[in-house]
Amino acid sequence: MQTKQEVNIGLLGLGVVGSGVAHALLEKKDSLAEQSGGPLILRKVAEKRSVELEPGLLTQNAEEILTDPQIDIVIEVIGGEHPATEYIRQAITNGKHVVTANKEVIAKHGYELFSLAKEVNVELRYEASVGSGIPLISSFQQGLASNDISAIHAILNGTTNYILTRMAQEKLDFPVALKQAQELGYAESDPSNDIEGIDTVYKLAILANLAFHTKLDPQKIHHEGISHLAAEDFLYAEEFGYVIKLLAIAKRYGNTIEARVHPVFLPRDSQLAKVDGVYNAIQAEGDLAGKLLFYGEGAGGMRASSAIVADVLTIARNKRLGITATPETRINQGLIIKPMADVETRYYFRLDAADRPGVLAQISKVLGDNSISISSVIQKESDRATQAAKIVIMTYPAKENAVQKAVEQLRLVAVVNEVSSFIRVEE
Repeated sequence: MQTKQEVNIGLLGLGVVGSGVAHALLEKKDSLAEQSGGPLILRKVAEKRSVELEPGLLTQNAEEILTDPQIDIVIEVIGGEHPATEYIRQAITNGKHVVTANKEVIAKHGYELFSLAKEVNVELRYEASVGSGIPLISSFQQGLASNDISAIHAILNGTTNYILTRMAQEKLDFPVALKQAQELGYAESDPSNDIEGIDTVYKLAILANLAFHTKLDPQKIHHEGISHLAAEDFLYAEEFGYVIKLLAIAKRYGNTIEARVHPVFLPRDSQLAKVDGVYNAIQAEGDLAGKLLFYGEGAGGMRASSAIVADVLTIARNKRLGITATPETRINQGLIIKPMADVETRYYFRLDAADRPGVLAQISKVLGDNSISISSVIQKESDRATQAAKIVIMTYPAKENAVQKAVEQLRLVAVVNEVSSFIRVEE
């Protein structure tokens, strides 16, 4: 029999994050009860694998949680879009509050689910979906509510940041650094979502939606991964006074939003340039608060459980006070997504070209014909055997469509063996 003081919880998933949540709820039950005003009872855990839990706690059927009238809060940590979306929708429809760490579901279906939660008068909270244990969502929803946010620059994926740190510090090529990350458990056996920037896109979509009060489709966010980077790019970045990071960028210019995820050159004295290893950092710029930096480990069961249990505590307190705090879902319909072709920034090029007179002139002509001005150029490592040289170029600000066109034209120039790399610069 449920007493008025008890809040019953159902947990979907018992992987790394789910195990962390279960551990926190069971091991810290006395302190959590004191904070929430009554017991938080983990009633049932849905997990397909056979695991050791207290008798009667484990089920392999999620429906037992989703349809149990005694369950007040459902925690979803199974990950992926399906069946997680359907589970969250069913839990809300059945009048249950939901806490999730699922960035893909929130990025793709958040507004639909928030509207449903408001209609049913339950809460849907998702603090752990971005930055794991870093208190970001609540900060954007509450602490920065009085601000007009103009820009977000963020390192949002610990796996890629660890790989880039190893490449920079040990001058490793990408495959070697990736293998190290996998051996240490920082990268999955299939790391595609991380290294191709997809995970970061979901997180940026969530933050941009909160910052700009818009419905930003993650599929409209331009993204590039880090697998094409080479050790020599880090050497040249260092020589020019930069570091390389996979950056999530969202900026607002009036009614236009610029949103993109890709590797960038960052000045080495900038705050984000100093974020190494598995750490995340998010810099937000508000008209009242100015520049703010949020920093912490962006992954791990214990880190995510911190945010998830905090959401549970908030719901439990609200429930005992007889209130429901549903997220704000207002949308500014006037905002337009800026095409990537119209983005303007500086660029770094690394080319392999013939080592003979007139080569730089031909390269410069292609760039000039596309209105791209050269800031600096250096020739590196002439190879007498192949009669080839590496040419490294930094440009002044140019438009993306002009740069893409120039890259295609350079590949057709006889003296250019390869356009080995081009990376955007974010000052």
